[in-house]
Amino acid sequence: MVTQLNVVLVEDHDNLREVTADVLRQQGYHVLAFSCAEDIDEQLGARPVDIFILDLNLPGEDGLSLARRLRKVHPGVGILMVTARNKPQDMTLGFHEGADVYLVKPLSTETILAAVEALRRRLQKNERKDEIHLNPANLTLSCGSESVVLLPAEVDILIAFARAPEHRLETWQLIELLNGEDANASKSSIEIRLTRLRKKMLACGANPHCITAIRGVGYQLCHVPVIF
Repeated sequence: MVTQLNVVLVEDHDNLREVTADVLRQQGYHVLAFSCAEDIDEQLGARPVDIFILDLNLPGEDGLSLARRLRKVHPGVGILMVTARNKPQDMTLGFHEGADVYLVKPLSTETILAAVEALRRRLQKNERKDEIHLNPANLTLSCGSESVVLLPAEVDILIAFARAPEHRLETWQLIELLNGEDANASKSSIEIRLTRLRKKMLACGANPHCITAIRGVGYQLCHVPVIF
């Protein structure tokens, strides 16, 4: 039995969706099952996800577009595509758009379970390797033997991101957060601060998209440190 792994299944075939979700749950996975991409936006909220299982022929937004969007926002998440599209160019496009695993229907639930398990092992291995730690008391960010010293404001920013829904903060929230430390905080000064913070996170092993800009809204933290 696996433990505490969160899986989101997107499949518009009702019976197949229910059977696959039940099989995954029987193996100990926490599963949320949706019939279309739009349901994810409406119902998933800020719940953490480890693996997405996506059908490609979905009503509305298709699986390729959804995978591309998910990969941009969650670069470390596992994406497993399950589809009837079996041409070499289809598989190439699937991997290009963000798939870690590409499976062609028809296939057994045992094959899906084996693929999910293999992806789980890979993700957990990468998570241990890439895990970064924030120590607010010592103002340090570390990963393995690498460590950098943060400014108090940078610690506050990381903690605020970690606690925010979906780890997103609007620009006005960041300005308000820094007003006590910088009375002249502005959109441009926020960008400068986040650029410096991003460089420090990269030095500790965070992925290049650890802090991403959301046009017209604010920013999202995509590599969340463990706070202790």
